[in-house]
Amino acid sequence: MPDIETTTTNDDGFAAGNHLGEYEIDIDAQDKTGPNPNQVLVADYASCFTFAFRAGAMRGDYDDLGRIQTEAEANLDDEDDLSDIAFTMLVEADLSEADVDDLLAKAEDICHVHAALREGLHADVTVEADAF
Repeated sequence: MPDIETTTTNDDGFAAGNHLGEYEIDIDAQDKTGPNPNQVLVADYASCFTFAFRAGAMRGDYDDLGRIQTEAEANLDDEDDLSDIAFTMLVEADLSEADVDDLLAKAEDICHVHAALREGLHADVTVEADAF
């Protein structure tokens, strides 16, 4: 039995309904009825990386990081493929530069979406500690 099962239904055009367990999301390549696949991928990556950053802190016995807000930006090439991704992570906790470097390395190791992307598409990440 697979670990993940989804169902994508496309009746016509370029919009699809997706069932992911108990959840549903509409994805539309033309941005008419929902986010497009690139937007979903960038949001998924930002979420995963945020969770991995927090998990790395928990594994490293850091104090509570408080609020983390990850702002993601991405660019498309001439064929509408993602060409680069950047995250700015605003973290409530006051972290040193060494702490940030350690947590970024841990997040890269933990984040499953990061692992699934080709190396040239890995996000350029900036962390602003004590941001709130």
